[in-house]
Amino acid sequence: MLEIISNPVTVGVIVMLVLCVIKVNVILSLLIAGFVVGLMGGMDPGGIMETVISGLNTNGTNALAYLLLGCFAAALANTGLASILAHGITSLVHDRKWVLLLLMVLCACISGTIIPIHIAYIPILYPALIPMMNKMKMDRRQAACVTEFGLVAMYITFPIGYGLIFQGIISDNMTANGMPIDVMSVWPGTIPLFIGMLCALALSWWWYRKPREYQDLPINGVDETAEVSLKLTKDHIVSLIAIVGVLFGQLYWDSMPLGALIGLVIMMLGGAIKLRDSNSNLSEGISIMGTVSFIMLIAGGFAAVVQATGAVDELVTNAMAILGGSRAALVFVLIIIGLIVTMGIGTSFGTIPIIALLYVPMCQQAGMSVPATVCLIACAAFLGDAGSPASDSTLGPTAGLNCDGQHDHIRDTCIPTFLFFNIPLVIAGFIGCMIL
Repeated sequence: MLEIISNPVTVGVIVMLVLCVIKVNVILSLLIAGFVVGLMGGMDPGGIMETVISGLNTNGTNALAYLLLGCFAAALANTGLASILAHGITSLVHDRKWVLLLLMVLCACISGTIIPIHIAYIPILYPALIPMMNKMKMDRRQAACVTEFGLVAMYITFPIGYGLIFQGIISDNMTANGMPIDVMSVWPGTIPLFIGMLCALALSWWWYRKPREYQDLPINGVDETAEVSLKLTKDHIVSLIAIVGVLFGQLYWDSMPLGALIGLVIMMLGGAIKLRDSNSNLSEGISIMGTVSFIMLIAGGFAAVVQATGAVDELVTNAMAILGGSRAALVFVLIIIGLIVTMGIGTSFGTIPIIALLYVPMCQQAGMSVPATVCLIACAAFLGDAGSPASDSTLGPTAGLNCDGQHDHIRDTCIPTFLFFNIPLVIAGFIGCMIL
């Protein structure tokens, strides 16, 4: 057990989490944790920094996608489309908090499937809803949890949009490591995880039901006294066409950055983005999603250091040495190892190639079925995505809910989502692996 606790990955993740909790910047926390892992793994400081830099490209595609999607979301906001949507939501809610929460879940689900802009909509839509949430005395931790559910439950379970990418990565890596599976055969193995997510949603909804007071502070770009025109203009129509272009680009060419670029080009050609305003629009998009993108880049560097040290292999080997031949113990420990790894690198998508290399042969040796192996890898990869300070699914809600400085990233997003999603997912993943 001492070997597991003292493993460089375990120590590095603990260091990163402690630094984040005491309010050290997430980027700096990841860099320090990366050096801890590298030094414990026998690397020299110069080699660690070179590995971090070389690993930046690991999440380069997603980082560029989020920057471009941030620009696209900013452009949509400037056309007034987001204000119309916020006004429509306000009119529909009528002080019914449960309706607002359901709409938050629905928007999050749509953002990863039908309109694949993922978290880019949150910093645009949520600030406009904050005044209404304050009047309701809604606990923003509740909003963070329901948003987390909508963002991640879809790609875990449904092979649409981001789900097609996530499940494609599982299929490719399981096939490459000796367990062939078609991408459309992945989703049945994730159904237990979806059930666990539903339980987590219900539990967090109930736990944070009590009123919580917030100050009515000014929010940049939100004017409660201004009238919202509900008339559909040419710019709105162009924006809707651009949304279709984003979806087409992502699905046809399997590229989020290209889809976002197509959407921006359509808005520019259609006049929804004026050429004279393109620089300010780009700057606004970078301010919205720049921090998220850069954290993802540094998380890729952290992952590269982890892989260079071979610490994950050592962690699994040490764990297996104390397990014996128990399948139940094997499943539980491999799930927890996935939690540790994902908490550090902040992405379930990037965790899969790291763990599949080790998990697939072990599952074959233990006689586990293909669906059970899918459930194990998906669960192990996703655990930590909910709760990781470097995860886009926690950075996104914070970007929208902290628009007035009253929502802490660690205490109000990461800790609540970690507790209410990871514990049910461990249970659901364990049961799924044992019965499939």
